[in-house]
Amino acid sequence: MSIEMMAERALAKASIPTLLACLAHLTGERRWIAAPYLPKRDISLFPDPSGGLSEPLQAEIRAAAAQLMKALQDGHRQPAAPPDDAFMREIMSVSLGEDVAAEYVPMIREEMGLADRRVHLSVPAAAAARSLDVLVIGAGISGLCAAVRLAEMGIPFRIVEKSADLGGTWLDNDYPEAGVDTPNHFYSYSFEPNVDWSGNYAKRGEVLAYLRNMAERRDLRRHIRFGIEVLALHWHQDRQQWQIDLRDAEGRVFEEWASVVISAVGQLNRPKMAAFPGMETFAGSWWHSARWPADADLAGKHVAVIGTGASGMQFLRSVAAEAAKVTVFQRSPQWARPDPDYHGKVSDETRWLLRHMPWYYAWYRFSLIWRFGDGLLRTLRHDPEWPHPERAMNHRNDRHREAMTRYLLSELEGRDDLIAKCLPDYPPYGKRILVDNGWYQALRRDNVELITEAVQCVDNGQLLTTGRRVVKPDVIILATGFEAGKMLAPMDIRGRSGVPLRERWGDDNPMAYLGTTVADYPNLFVISGPNTGLAHGGSLMFMSECQMRYIGGCLKAMIEGDMGAVEVRQAVQDDYCRRVDEEHAQLVWTHGGMRNWYRNDRGRVFSPVPWRLVDYWAMTREPNLADYMVTPKSRATAA
Repeated sequence: MSIEMMAERALAKASIPTLLACLAHLTGERRWIAAPYLPKRDISLFPDPSGGLSEPLQAEIRAAAAQLMKALQDGHRQPAAPPDDAFMREIMSVSLGEDVAAEYVPMIREEMGLADRRVHLSVPAAAAARSLDVLVIGAGISGLCAAVRLAEMGIPFRIVEKSADLGGTWLDNDYPEAGVDTPNHFYSYSFEPNVDWSGNYAKRGEVLAYLRNMAERRDLRRHIRFGIEVLALHWHQDRQQWQIDLRDAEGRVFEEWASVVISAVGQLNRPKMAAFPGMETFAGSWWHSARWPADADLAGKHVAVIGTGASGMQFLRSVAAEAAKVTVFQRSPQWARPDPDYHGKVSDETRWLLRHMPWYYAWYRFSLIWRFGDGLLRTLRHDPEWPHPERAMNHRNDRHREAMTRYLLSELEGRDDLIAKCLPDYPPYGKRILVDNGWYQALRRDNVELITEAVQCVDNGQLLTTGRRVVKPDVIILATGFEAGKMLAPMDIRGRSGVPLRERWGDDNPMAYLGTTVADYPNLFVISGPNTGLAHGGSLMFMSECQMRYIGGCLKAMIEGDMGAVEVRQAVQDDYCRRVDEEHAQLVWTHGGMRNWYRNDRGRVFSPVPWRLVDYWAMTREPNLADYMVTPKSRATAA
């Protein structure tokens, strides 16, 4: 098929708002973002590709795009200069059908590659960087991001990873139907575009392949040692270095040193095993969803699933289709939103456009960033005038509740018993919002039973509930989540004063400035630290890039200023954490009507970020050295 024919086919299925953005961007002509070419606002996660425009207008736009592509390819036309901020904002606003605040423009310019997010050292500092020795812990999404940015800066680094391969959570979680709940074109590094995602929401294997391919292309594996676990970090002020105790896969313990440590272990890396009293008496197989056996065989068996969070909602329909019987234990119901595009595939035509139409990928991705970004956060804020605070935070949050309730009632129609068990009575998004992966339909199956009582103990192979129900399964699957509050555990981390970090944080109260640096622990940086998780929308990739930009700025300052140590001031950290807590006090995750893993036993929210993405991007843009105690490089270190 000729390029012209393929272009015609692809453009016939293209997003009109995205094409208009490309035309304005490539030609510099404002007529493409003026009447009559004004798409209608569409709040759908994957909006109508027509943009609400008439067929003749759509045909005109497609024809103009085809002519422009050919002219650019033949060299008869050159792309216009990149849009300035004012024009960029106009294109963004028109393509979405709503006003975009100016504060978003510089952030989106970086995301689209129109502005440089990298940290650049001066030429003399590039040579000095060779004296800075960085250890990165973890080779998942955040660790690989750190590796890319450190390599770009020319800073020597090494990565230790406790697993046998890279990928982090995408290596560990191999349960049936494990996948993302953020669209893939947003769940990608800004510096590593992928035009070949097969679906809107890829499954685990494809995400893992993306990470592996990126690591291969950038030659990152040579920096990684697998099967190495960090046991302890002890700061030595005289040497201005971290002493690092490690253990290899054979159990050998050894010691290394580094001037800077970047922890990229994540928040969800240690499964919460939730072993019940008497578990040792259970003769059958049992495992956590993050430790799914490769040879698991559930055919003809009675399976008990304990937990109804994200992993349980993803794997239930597959387990129910294979097992003879499934008993699901639910502590509390979850809100689940429908997404008709959840299993949608990215067409060959769309992938062709993403590859061949200049800037189509960037503008397509921008649309997803906007829809899965900050718009939701304002609907999760407490409205003191709202008369029904027990069921919703405000009027718009109540509309979310109504929509998800209608969906639940339609899915469970005729099953009043399940409706009573599955309909939450707390505001939507109070817990991690889930995407329905056939969950409700699986609950309707004859071989599935939903029990709303907690498991109390295991007695001679039987599960006993708090209501004295008795269930005797062949297999137990724990969908009980992770030890999110025990961040950086089980490492023994001791800073300048020698106080263990575990004593300061306990089991569920981690605190850090910008979720990245911790007072009393010099030269220690944490990616995916406290209050950097996303519960209102966004992408872990985005947050990792923001944090690594900030860390890179700190390292640049250390190198160019000949610093031996930087440590955030306690007062700065305390003030930041106070502002985080004050913000969370107004948001849904502190609502008293439910429990969630985002907050600790005292009610403090330690996991999600309370800020908009654009706020956190701005906060982490450049470090302010006034926030830090700075120590010149010692002679011993310099030598």
